[in-house]
Amino acid sequence: MKKKILLEYTLNSSPKVLFPRLSTPGGLSEWFADNVNITGNQYSFYWGKTEQRAEIIQKKENKYIRFRWVESEEPEAHWFEFRINTDELTGDTALIITDFTDDEDKDSTIELWNSQIAKLKTCDRSLIHFTGSENIIALYPF
Repeated sequence: MKKKILLEYTLNSSPKVLFPRLSTPGGLSEWFADNVNITGNQYSFYWGKTEQRAEIIQKKENKYIRFRWVESEEPEAHWFEFRINTDELTGDTALIITDFTDDEDKDSTIELWNSQIAKLKTCDRSLIHFTGSENIIALYPF
């Protein structure tokens, strides 16, 4: 059974700068996949010769975007989300990633997201800085 994981990364960015990197083919191609194409509401993500398709199921500009893997056998537990949260008191921006994983794959899933965020960081050195390692803010059984 897959469990939902939430990972939080503190960023040095505004939501208006960050959101296009999370929601557009060009932005996602910089860090998330080798190439990304969009047709209507469906994104095609390419890693080498492997293609996976996802559709947008929720989106609010400069706030969040949620994708569902089209060919998933478990659609209720196979979506991922990028959510931008700005602390009203400090002004800090956080990227909160929601994903699902099996218990035995949890560590490798977290390592993969850490790697992807490191790639995002290299897109623009002024965009992101880590204030430490990732924070797992919740694990939920699905």
